[in-house]
Amino acid sequence: MASIVFAGGGTAGHIEPALAVARLWKSLHSEDEITFLGTQQGLEHILVPAAGFKILNIPKVSISRKPSLTWLCIPFDLMSSVKASYVILKESDLLIGFGGYVSAPSYIAARILRTPTVIHEANAKPGWANRLGAMFTTYLAVANPVNSGKFSDALIAGLPLRSDVADALKESERDWKKARTEAKARLGVAADQSLVFVMGGSQGSVAINSVIAKALPALAVKNIYVIHSVGRKNTLPVATDFYRPLAYVDAMADVYLASDLIIARSGAVTCSEFRALGRYALFVPLPIGNGEQFHNARELVVEGRAEIINQKTFTAAYLETALDSLLESSRQSPIQGSTHDADAAQKIAALAQHALENQS
Repeated sequence: MASIVFAGGGTAGHIEPALAVARLWKSLHSEDEITFLGTQQGLEHILVPAAGFKILNIPKVSISRKPSLTWLCIPFDLMSSVKASYVILKESDLLIGFGGYVSAPSYIAARILRTPTVIHEANAKPGWANRLGAMFTTYLAVANPVNSGKFSDALIAGLPLRSDVADALKESERDWKKARTEAKARLGVAADQSLVFVMGGSQGSVAINSVIAKALPALAVKNIYVIHSVGRKNTLPVATDFYRPLAYVDAMADVYLASDLIIARSGAVTCSEFRALGRYALFVPLPIGNGEQFHNARELVVEGRAEIINQKTFTAAYLETALDSLLESSRQSPIQGSTHDADAAQKIAALAQHALENQS
């Protein structure tokens, strides 16, 4: 029996791929013990227990994006977090990391303990935590090719899909046209009506939401149905005959399949799930961070399945003018999705098994 620790927290982009691999690992090695590292404040503290896995908390290392006096606390916070990770990993056989603030201290602790470590990078431009971890291990995997640095030689595994998206992909491969038509019917949208899905993310996006609110009258004139995930933390707008606002979308696979156009941020998980099931997308990359969201969507643009627009240009006036063109591009795009990420969890699990066997 082996003890496997998963590290990846903060956003769904780190947590969902980790959960997908953990589920697969448990199905292959039912006797193994699986533990997740997290923080009391992180989204992982909700998602991981809900998936049936144990989570142990470590202190959070908060790093503001702009220079701040709080930076003086970083060395002390990091030491505390590394110490907590060390205690947990001391009795473990393998660490599998997916990035985010939870991962960095665990990578350092694993290095001290000489615990074998596997790292998966979801973004086309690796984050700082995984770049740090890559200094300590050769067992690296990426969702998409990386041009430089340690991850340029990594296993190209793809990004593990959530179970509902993976199941929908397998079912849709039989007949993509039928799958899209039936998904639209399940959502209560007429077959001949264009469906636009706007995704503000789990936390919601004020910038995207405000543009949609201003553009709604023009969309109504065009007889376009809009499903809008506004985020749990935002006030739910009033619904109309053509506009359905939701705090959170449960039937994500259906929405991906049914939508003629998706408007969203281009986080790694969103791009992966869209690639699997979606038809055409307008991505509005988050204008902060290290530019990874722009890079995440670039391959989909090359494939003719998406367009990218910066947040300053994404306005109600732009949307009203460009919508017909976007929907025409959707009609010209491939009807089928992609199996690019279908076996990602299996590939990462195989790499982890290899790391575990080489250690013993």
